[in-house]
Amino acid sequence: MCGIAGMIDLSGQRHAPRGIVPAMAKAIYHRGPDEDGFLDRDGLHLANTRLSIVGLADGRQPISNEDGSVWTVFNGEFFDYPEKRQALQSKGHQFRTHTDTEILPHLWEDHREKLFDYLKGQYAVCVWDSKTNEVVLGRDRTGICPLFFTTVKHDGTDWLLFASEIKAILASGLVTAKPDLRGLNHIFTFFAMPGPMTVFEGIQVLLPGRYLHLKLGQTSVAEATKQRIYWQINYPDWGQEDYGRDEKKTIDAFEDVLLAAVQRRLRADVPVVSYLSGGVDSSLVVAMANKALGRPIPTFTISVKGEGLNEESEALQVAKALGCEPIVVPCGPAELRADYPELIAAAECPVIDTSCLGLMHLARTVHQNGFKVALTGEGADEWMAGYSWFKIHKMLGYTDIIPGLAVRLRRLGAKLAGQPMFPMDQIRRTHAVTGGHNGWLDCYGLMSLNKIRFFGGELREKMLNHSAFEDLELSPDLHRWNPFNRQMSIGARVMLPGHLMASKGDRVAMHSSVEARYPFLDEDVLAFLATLHPRWKLRRLTDKYIERKVAEKWLPPEVAWRKKHMFRAPMDSFAAGGGLEPWIAQVMSRESMAKTGYFDYDAVHRESAKLATMKRGFARTGLEMGLTAVTATQLWHHLYISGDLCDLPRVN
Repeated sequence: MCGIAGMIDLSGQRHAPRGIVPAMAKAIYHRGPDEDGFLDRDGLHLANTRLSIVGLADGRQPISNEDGSVWTVFNGEFFDYPEKRQALQSKGHQFRTHTDTEILPHLWEDHREKLFDYLKGQYAVCVWDSKTNEVVLGRDRTGICPLFFTTVKHDGTDWLLFASEIKAILASGLVTAKPDLRGLNHIFTFFAMPGPMTVFEGIQVLLPGRYLHLKLGQTSVAEATKQRIYWQINYPDWGQEDYGRDEKKTIDAFEDVLLAAVQRRLRADVPVVSYLSGGVDSSLVVAMANKALGRPIPTFTISVKGEGLNEESEALQVAKALGCEPIVVPCGPAELRADYPELIAAAECPVIDTSCLGLMHLARTVHQNGFKVALTGEGADEWMAGYSWFKIHKMLGYTDIIPGLAVRLRRLGAKLAGQPMFPMDQIRRTHAVTGGHNGWLDCYGLMSLNKIRFFGGELREKMLNHSAFEDLELSPDLHRWNPFNRQMSIGARVMLPGHLMASKGDRVAMHSSVEARYPFLDEDVLAFLATLHPRWKLRRLTDKYIERKVAEKWLPPEVAWRKKHMFRAPMDSFAAGGGLEPWIAQVMSRESMAKTGYFDYDAVHRESAKLATMKRGFARTGLEMGLTAVTATQLWHHLYISGDLCDLPRVN
């Protein structure tokens, strides 16, 4: 992985002002501390900060084709690059380096903007053709690698700025950090930032499977920022799924596809390690990696201090069974309160899932032990129904023998529990967009109630009646799919790129110069799973059924069939004992809330007082999430927008 940045004159004529792109690159130095490189030409200035993993000696970017007419900067990995390189050489293309980056200019020569159809892996790229003055910027299919962009008018010229992180765009000095209320509404709906808007006004994120195509001197601002689709998740029409009647054949086929995905992600010119939680996903990845390597892979495990939250014993059990010697990284409430500002600075948005801090510590420890690349089991839950709300939704769905009964029961339960409720017309609008109710709406509904509780001022006035789901640009084919697959597509659109691959993935890993790799997000794995009937993902109330059947061959039975534990840190750490960290009381003060204008101070502190007597359950979890979101939003505003809410230094 690396960091990329650039400044492009849409007229294709002017040099970027001196010092701007180097400042952008400096802001993301942590993404590529090994070396940097720049290309400065009429019309554009490109930058790369490199974390050298493939082609250590000769992979410096930007890289061009043979005659220097096509140039590229690239963040990520093409796991099939040896095969792609050989195929291109057979067509007469000449290579000068040993890095996977070099396939990009040659693929552009052969396929132009269709090159994304031929890319497999995790990537964010920029390719410039000096002969035609065309530029394409693109992002991988599931959103593993980030890419942000904006346009500005500077010195009479329209410029497009892009970068791997928002802080690089802000470092240009041409963009003022302002909050985007729609982005904050997404945070309080999805506890994620799915895009295309961000929490910064005017800055967009390129969506997974999309690209920008610019013809300098001919492209307007509107055309330059139009996100074009080259891939999006697709499922068979309802009733056309592969039922997989030959169970052994289906299980063996998935095993082959997943093993190949793991093997490809072990390709590197540096050692590869793996995260290990003790759950079936990471345990299966470790077992397959051991087989592929012919030896145990080094493993790293987070130990969350908190009742019912610590997976250390399960991870150690798996490590022992597989012959690994894990490195255990502790993380508890004290670390949570002390290091949360660093997490928000790294993530560039309010973070509600406190387990992200644990993964930040995990990546830091990987780096401290001299490693750059880590495998992870993330992604399996989104594609194979690994979350508890899928099961709850399925059980409640049995009540829909009477149409609408499930929704009425949910609302009755909320009313009896004293929870606030959205009006039915807004619920109907959301159902129309998503193709009906699904498990994600149960989860996001729990979070969204905090908008009613806490929003104040302009945020309440403008966003309370706006359905964030209408911003998602969901597939028009969604209504043709099995309802189960509709909910899978929501997770793929929102949770995966907006949270797991962002604040829980790329941002916290690359903050410590570590590349995370995701076998469950391999293109072939996704294509295989998409065709299968839902019974292979959620059978009765058993999640990830096909994965667990494969895991039986590789792991002890108690690991293969172990129930999922939601990996999180305690979410009430800010409310209980918040005085241990001065910044918490400062950003949550009446004065600070008045300055931001986002929240109702009296409501926040009234609801916070309830935690002392609330029992564990969905109501308490929802409230904890809301209070964490308020705290995180206030902290984000201080770090990136105003710098005047507490004693912490703002992000420069």
